[in-house]
Amino acid sequence: MDLKRGLVVRAKNGRDKDGFFVVISLDDEYAYIADGRTRRLELPKRKNPKHLFLTSTVIPQESLNTNKQLRAALRAFNEGSAEF
Repeated sequence: MDLKRGLVVRAKNGRDKDGFFVVISLDDEYAYIADGRTRRLELPKRKNPKHLFLTSTVIPQESLNTNKQLRAALRAFNEGSAEF
């Protein structure tokens, strides 16, 4: 699976290790990820894609408009009840 906007990922390294995030945007080298809480949509974390575990879940674009919607979309992952 390729990285794309809306994909749920899990961080492998760094202080956000094992946290779930959504890919907000991409450039040539990096993915920009946010979770709506520690990393908000206004200031996403720049992350090297090799430091991310990809899941098979893609969040719909309409759920990426606000931090509250983003937190709600990731709730099942953070509570451990989602399949990836």
